[in-house]
Amino acid sequence: MPHILKSLALVAILGLAACSNADRFGDAGAGGNTPLGPGAGLGGAGDPASPAYFSQTVGDRVLFLVDQSTLTNEAQSILTQQAAWLNNNPAYTIAIEGHADERGTREYNVALSEQRANAVSTYLVSQGLLPSRITRVVGFGKERPLEICSEEACYAQNRRSVTVLNAGGV
Repeated sequence: MPHILKSLALVAILGLAACSNADRFGDAGAGGNTPLGPGAGLGGAGDPASPAYFSQTVGDRVLFLVDQSTLTNEAQSILTQQAAWLNNNPAYTIAIEGHADERGTREYNVALSEQRANAVSTYLVSQGLLPSRITRVVGFGKERPLEICSEEACYAQNRRSVTVLNAGGV
């Protein structure tokens, strides 16, 4: 019996340790991009039709000010480039994920992050992206932080919306 209790305690400790890893999703989760679709793995950041180019050169995320879902001029510039890239690469659909920093209640942050994702969706459509290319608009609130610390630099990175590429255009 003591071995079973020790084993269960070890499993519980390892499970908690895995949950506390801020980079547990890597670049392919928690709002990151996974290279999908035609040519995945073949074209790198230098290939203008590649997901890596979209993520690294165009930019797959926009940031928001505190308690705001209004797009900044910088965010609009990035989204204009995203729309152009998406219109030139119809093999991809997208999901838009909204996020918030850790301050505020869960309910408030989920609502705010949904407003952020919707603002991005509306802007991309206004730039000519077909609404059918947007497969999902979701707000995760403060549940998927990129940075974990109690400083403005961390909060700023967590107040974001991410455009995630998916294979399978319309």
